Amino acid sequence: MEEDSPLLNRRPPSSESKINNSKLFLAVFSAVLGNFSFGYSLVYSSPVLPILQSPDADPRFKMGTEQAAWFGSIYALGAAAGGLGVMLLNDLIGRKLSIMVSAVPSTIGYMLMGGAVDLWMLLLGRFLTGVAGGMTSASIPVYISEISHKSVRGAMGSCPQITAVFGTLALYSMGLVVPWRWLAVAGEVPAVLMVVLLAFMPSSPRRLLALGRQQKAEKALRWLRGKHYDIQIELSDIQHSINTQGRVSWSQLVTPEFYRPILISVLMRFLQQMTGITPILVYLETIFSQSKAFLQPRYDAAIVGAVSLFSIAVAASLMDRAGRKALLYMSSLLMFLSTLTLTIVSHTTPCPPGPAPPNLTVSLDFSSHNAIGNALDASHQTAAGLIPLISTMVFIFGYTMGWGPITWLLMSEVLPLAARGVASGLCVTVSWLTAFMLTYVFTHLVDRYGLYVPYLCFTVVCVLCLLFNAVCIPETRGRSLEEIENYFRTGRTFTINRSHSTAQTS
Repeated sequence: MEEDSPLLNRRPPSSESKINNSKLFLAVFSAVLGNFSFGYSLVYSSPVLPILQSPDADPRFKMGTEQAAWFGSIYALGAAAGGLGVMLLNDLIGRKLSIMVSAVPSTIGYMLMGGAVDLWMLLLGRFLTGVAGGMTSASIPVYISEISHKSVRGAMGSCPQITAVFGTLALYSMGLVVPWRWLAVAGEVPAVLMVVLLAFMPSSPRRLLALGRQQKAEKALRWLRGKHYDIQIELSDIQHSINTQGRVSWSQLVTPEFYRPILISVLMRFLQQMTGITPILVYLETIFSQSKAFLQPRYDAAIVGAVSLFSIAVAASLMDRAGRKALLYMSSLLMFLSTLTLTIVSHTTPCPPGPAPPNLTVSLDFSSHNAIGNALDASHQTAAGLIPLISTMVFIFGYTMGWGPITWLLMSEVLPLAARGVASGLCVTVSWLTAFMLTYVFTHLVDRYGLYVPYLCFTVVCVLCLLFNAVCIPETRGRSLEEIENYFRTGRTFTINRSHSTAQTS
């Protein structure tokens, strides 16, 4: 045997080993700039509301409880409208163009808020940025799932949530030093940059094949996977999925193949919002001011933004290792423990000390006792102020490592291709109508009952999230979109039986 002969026969390199995802990463980055704008605009009210509710606020913009409730919640109403609109746009003009169109209401909305001279301009601007947020939240996850290879789809699917967290962190951080009008001006930048970059990115190969544009689909997939990757197997899988579905009729929607994944996606989006994530983010500084947190509310908000960024990075690294269901279990448990703690803390309020009785025998030692009492009170307030901050950090950590990114990813994975555009719009509409209702009611509940009642409701929902994950959500880690569709079609297996399927279609 020659010295240069290998001792073990090595397997020839597979097609997947030759894949080059660098251009895929560029396409994903271009798309998720819309999610950066979404995260930024979602929490815009957090640093702005305390300014506009302060006694020295401009009389043109001064807000009471009702106006603050509308300013915080109208974004979600706009997002619901954007979700409804994108139900048509996703299948009419495609995922990529739908994302690009969202920049129009976003830019107009920020211009209205930046140059506002009356309260209605602030409300309309916030509504329009919500429309853009609804469009991007319905289109971007679907676009990413359809252009990503199954080996990296979990990590790519978490990118929308990562950039949304970057957007919230950027807003919280800039809110420390930048006036509220200039915060609106800065919000226009990522939307414009997104349009410029997406103009050079390919459309979804699945959509192109569904439209019968074979050559364009091959060109797009080769651009995304690299020139050394064999695209024929993946193209045939996509074409097989399209051939077995065709156009969806109303009668097909009542079959398990369609209603099960759609129902799972809708309920996921509903439960995700019912955890209270949107009102907590929208009113974060107001919540911290009422909780008497350890630091000033704006600094607490910035700390929470940094924690959410760390947690979403953890989720991205574990998405394709630990699996979707394991992260959802951990997420539900952490959110439950944190909301339970916040419920107890907000319900247990110390009784204020009554006036000391006039007693001349203790008047000589009053100064020393007063100093000790002040020191003990300060230490008690410091410890009590840390609990809301830490509990909120744990809640955000739990949400952003599970129910935040994974529900978006699962929605884009389990929805059937033939109904994906309309169904994703439906999911987003349900999600944001729920968020609008919850965000509007939250302010009135807090004014009437305090933070105790909302936190108690969120605690109950976290238990429901845990049960829903155990019973209804399938594990999709390492599965292609075609295998996931086959699971719902057969009701028992991810494995595609090509010969049987071919015999049925012939």
